[in-house]
Amino acid sequence: MIDYTYNRTWPLLFLAGFVLSGVRQVCGISISSPNEVEAVNGTDVKLKCTFSSTHSVSRDSVTVSWMFRPLTGGADESVFFYQGEPFPPDEGRFKGHAEWSGDILGKDASITLKQVLPSFNGTYICQVRNRPDVHGSNGETVLTVVTKATVSEIMVLVAAVGGACVVILILLCIIVAVRVYRSKHMGNDIEMHTERTHEKKDPW
Repeated sequence: MIDYTYNRTWPLLFLAGFVLSGVRQVCGISISSPNEVEAVNGTDVKLKCTFSSTHSVSRDSVTVSWMFRPLTGGADESVFFYQGEPFPPDEGRFKGHAEWSGDILGKDASITLKQVLPSFNGTYICQVRNRPDVHGSNGETVLTVVTKATVSEIMVLVAAVGGACVVILILLCIIVAVRVYRSKHMGNDIEMHTERTHEKKDPW
């Protein structure tokens, strides 16, 4: 007796396996970026974006698009584009402010914003595609531009400067101690030499 249920089922299983295999091949892009970044007005800040792909990576196969979404709302703006080589913006608010900091072969699609302004506050979207991986999630980072350094940044700076001063003071103390020791040692040698000379000249 022929099992018609089995005959109807196996083509469906085969088709499902083929479709799932195709999904794994296409949806292979995974992007990682920090959720939030803070920068002081007028300074430079690096927006990190790294990715992984199920297919081999080359400079010609990967395209990177950075977009900006203002906090005040409105349409997304182009920040940077990479395809074989970097293409910084030639117009708009980011002209002269965005430069490539990534390494495609190292799966790094980061950029650096130069001399950030308060108008740069917003969400930065990193989109990476590596043919045939044309689908995947995007990385999003919220940048906050502040007018002065935060307390934590000031404390780090104070600690760094204080540590450097302590090291310098220790080195100066060591140098002074060595010089004092050498000076005393040389003085003792001179006195001993003088006494011996007098003894030879006047043995009585």
